Amino acid sequence: MISIFGGALLAAADAAGAAKAAVPKVTATLNPDVLRQLGAFQFHNKTPLQTNAPWLTHTFAALFLVLAVGLVLLLAVQTTKQEGLSGTLGGRVESNYRPRLGFDQQLARLTSYVALGMVFFAVVLSITGI
Repeated sequence: MISIFGGALLAAADAAGAAKAAVPKVTATLNPDVLRQLGAFQFHNKTPLQTNAPWLTHTFAALFLVLAVGLVLLLAVQTTKQEGLSGTLGGRVESNYRPRLGFDQQLARLTSYVALGMVFFAVVLSITGI
């Protein structure tokens, strides 16, 4: 019984191969004038900054990507004060006295600076047209 199905599958595969061989291969070529017109056609209008200083726009894009990755990493490293049982029961004590900033406060300040830089470069990139 297996040989009958195997033979039927081989016959079907041979018929499909013969059908593919019977289809002629069609190739299309364009007129040289049409090719020149397509080559001269601008698909994307570039801003003056993109045209005259592409290195600057690419530098802005690279800085934006670095800041985005840095912001994700900084947010992943941070911990909240409300984690665990101590945050649930006691909470955080606020005071007007500001001693030296601890690691968490410095990390929060750095995160806010990175976020502001990322927003700035997002605006600059949207204006430059990238």
